[in-house]
Amino acid sequence: MSVFASLVEQLAGLLQPLFHGSATAAAIVVFTLCVRLAVHPLSRAAARGQKARTRLAPQVAKLREKHGEDPERLRRAVLELHAEEKVSPLAGCLPSLLQAPAFLLMYHLFSGGTMEGHSLLAAPLVGRWTDALADGGVFGAAGLVYVALFVIVAAVATYTYRRTKGQMAEMGDGMAGGLGAGVGKVVPLLSFATLVTVAVVPLAAALYVVTSTAWTAAERAYLYREPSTV
Repeated sequence: MSVFASLVEQLAGLLQPLFHGSATAAAIVVFTLCVRLAVHPLSRAAARGQKARTRLAPQVAKLREKHGEDPERLRRAVLELHAEEKVSPLAGCLPSLLQAPAFLLMYHLFSGGTMEGHSLLAAPLVGRWTDALADGGVFGAAGLVYVALFVIVAAVATYTYRRTKGQMAEMGDGMAGGLGAGVGKVVPLLSFATLVTVAVVPLAAALYVVTSTAWTAAERAYLYREPSTV
């Protein structure tokens, strides 16, 4: 943890001439971008896997028609199809899983008060939205910082919702092997869960989440563009 804190402090020191009192917040953003850049190759692999699953959707739909009354047989058939086509159903999870340790470090570092005194404009990095509401309300000095974050997250979530919903529609009945068709209605809505996260975690962790979510939206727009060059 001390190594991580030292890294953030060093980045903040480099950024201090540009961002002054918000240098630590800027360092968190830079750190987040470095983490996302490091896992970008896995994101590219996940995009290729997603496109492959979309391509296989018609075959999965046929398997669903054939084995619809035998869920276990259907599951095995879908796994066999993915194995034959060298498509990993878990590839899309790897980027998120590798980011989890960095997020947890960020959360514990600031929730423990290790860097008490650092802020983003008027909002302390160790504080939460409830603290901002208690100190000036929604449109107080600290509250406005959260308003800006919520606007960014809502915009990104709306974009992600529309894109995910479109991808689910494109995969159709082949989604998840037909084993969880109802999930297709819920998954796009998970994009808005980030709003809750930003509201309850320390601001430092919220900055990580907002930056990472914005990166994900931009990355997916690039990787899934047409024509694809992934």
